Amino acid sequence: MSKAAYKYLADAWKKPDRSFQSPNWHRLIEWRAGESFVRVERPLRLDRAHALGYKAKPGYVIVRARVRRGGLRKTRFDGGRMPSKMGMLKITQKKNIQWIAEERTNKRFPNLQVLNSYWVGEDGLHKYYEIILVDPFHPAVANDNRINFVSDPANKKRVLRGKTSAGQRARGLRWTGKGSEKARPSVRKSKVREGQRRYRIVRKNFNNKL
Repeated sequence: MSKAAYKYLADAWKKPDRSFQSPNWHRLIEWRAGESFVRVERPLRLDRAHALGYKAKPGYVIVRARVRRGGLRKTRFDGGRMPSKMGMLKITQKKNIQWIAEERTNKRFPNLQVLNSYWVGEDGLHKYYEIILVDPFHPAVANDNRINFVSDPANKKRVLRGKTSAGQRARGLRWTGKGSEKARPSVRKSKVREGQRRYRIVRKNFNNKL
C-alpha cells in the first residue's frame, strides 16, 4: 500500500538532515541573522500545519518565532562558603519554550489569536517555531463553524491562559489516571479544594469536641 504525500512529509521531519549540505542548515543560518518574529507566506511543515487547524484561506497567518533554548540560567556567586540551598541546579520553569514563543508572538500581533504552533528547527542558541494565528474578525473566519470559536469573546487571549496544545502540555493536561489527579481543572484550583477540605475536617473535629 502506497503512502500519501503528507506521510512522506511527516517522515522527513522526524529525522531532518543536519549535514552541511542540507537546506535545513542554510535555512537556520538565515533565520539566526534575521528578526525574532517573521511573517511567512506559507507553512514550512504543511502536514503539521493542517493537522493543527491551518487552512489556506484568508484570515490565517503564519509567523516564525525565535526563542532562546536551554533551562533557567543562573549566575554562580563567589563569596564565602557554598550553601546547600544555592538554587542553581535542578531549577526548572513551569512553562515550556514553545508556550513562551506563542505568548511573545501574541504580544507582537495583538489583533490575532494563536491557534497552535509546531517546531521547525533549532541551533546552538535558539529554537524556531511556526505559530498559526487567526484573525477573529475576518468574515472568512467568522462564517466558518470549525474555527469561529476564536471570535467568541470568551476565547480572547487564549494563549495566555494555556489553551493551546503547548500550554496544555505544560499544565499537565495531556495525561490522565494515576499521578494526574491534581491537574484538573487546574493545579491552583486543586490546591484551593484541598485547603477547603482540610478546613472542613478541622471545623468538624472542633465542633465534635464542643
